Amino acid sequence: MGKRVLITDDAAFMRMMLKDILSKNGYEIAGEAENGKVAIEKYNELKPDLVTLDITMPELDGIGALKGIKAADPNAVCIMCSAMGQQAMVIESIQAGAKDFIVKPFQADRVLEAVKKAIG
Repeated sequence: MGKRVLITDDAAFMRMMLKDILSKNGYEIAGEAENGKVAIEKYNELKPDLVTLDITMPELDGIGALKGIKAADPNAVCIMCSAMGQQAMVIESIQAGAKDFIVKPFQADRVLEAVKKAIG
């Protein structure tokens, strides 16, 4: 069975792009979340192997969600996604426990490289 991934992004088409890249490469999509608050709830419910988190989202941003997920499960594996290659946000998310950082628009090989590195 493939590793299970929870995809978090407020843009449905971005979730679809990630879902497409991952499912074609043997990963199982455990679920989707449209904001950080939902991501934390779904993480606790689904216990996926990996969570992708968009940084900029309504209600609770990706860094807030990352901190919430890590508080509930220090071993959670998260990868941040953002259209803005803002150095400060990258550093903040890595310090908060993110394994990697993917820049949008998604490039399939970069997404897969980050996921493989994070969970194999």
